[in-house]
Amino acid sequence: MRRWLPRLSPEWAPYVFLSPFLLLFAVFGIFPLLFSLYLAFQSWEPTAGLSAMKFVGLDNFIFTLGDEWFWKSLGNTVWLALAAGVPQHLVAIPLATFIHNVFKRARNAVVGLYFLPYITSTVAIAMMFSTLFSTEHGLINQGIHYVSQWPLFSWLLPEQPIDWLGQAETLKPAIAIVVFWRYVGFNVVLYLAALQTIPKDLYEAATMDGAGRWQQFWFITLPSLRPMIYFGVMLSVIGGMQLFEEPFILTSGKGGTDQAAMTTAVYMYRTAFDFNDFGTASALSWLLFIFVMALTWLTNRAFRERQGGA
Repeated sequence: MRRWLPRLSPEWAPYVFLSPFLLLFAVFGIFPLLFSLYLAFQSWEPTAGLSAMKFVGLDNFIFTLGDEWFWKSLGNTVWLALAAGVPQHLVAIPLATFIHNVFKRARNAVVGLYFLPYITSTVAIAMMFSTLFSTEHGLINQGIHYVSQWPLFSWLLPEQPIDWLGQAETLKPAIAIVVFWRYVGFNVVLYLAALQTIPKDLYEAATMDGAGRWQQFWFITLPSLRPMIYFGVMLSVIGGMQLFEEPFILTSGKGGTDQAAMTTAVYMYRTAFDFNDFGTASALSWLLFIFVMALTWLTNRAFRERQGGA
């Protein structure tokens, strides 16, 4: 049987074994990317077929940059990325430190509970929170109504139920809560993994020198976590600027009242599939890519260690 098989040269063997992945990556990775770039310079309605493509140059980019909805969606995206991303790290770092110091044997179980929302289906999470945010029967409004009966909070909380998903001023905070709840556990896992790499000798030496818990956290834990903080913030920047699933599901794909939750990714989807303008949608995607690259560069500059006292 072996003599009928072709003999494979050792120098070609790695390429042969890698060829299935390279082929799939070329078909499902490189080709869509290049086709999207080509499409950004075309005017095309897909129902008319490929022959209906018409070269329009930079018209799609010029139209997008002058489109009020694009800038509104970009503003919504930045708002949600900041409102959901910044609290994630402010909560995840001390929470991971607490779990690392307090829980020993049960640490994996506790971390698994925090990580569970991240691996749960986004559709299931959005449907659960749409029920929680319900105006009449949602648990959040019922909890607010119960607390508002206390004399201490009666002047602060509204008496009428809040239409969380029907008002522009409450829609974005509601979505930010969902995004925060889903991803804070992921960041806890990141920081907990980084905490386990910090040598215990540093804390023992600091304790012998009389440093308290707060001083150890500020001068040992945080500097040691700097690379992981940079990595986590970078992921939050990239993920926040591509936010799509939560606002899309909670607003039924329409962006909500006054388009308050229409992120750039949602607007891109609507441009392509609601307005049948795939050329402008492709231009939108590349402008978003450029904006994410700029934010990534700024994040890198902010975290880059200053050398030579500069």
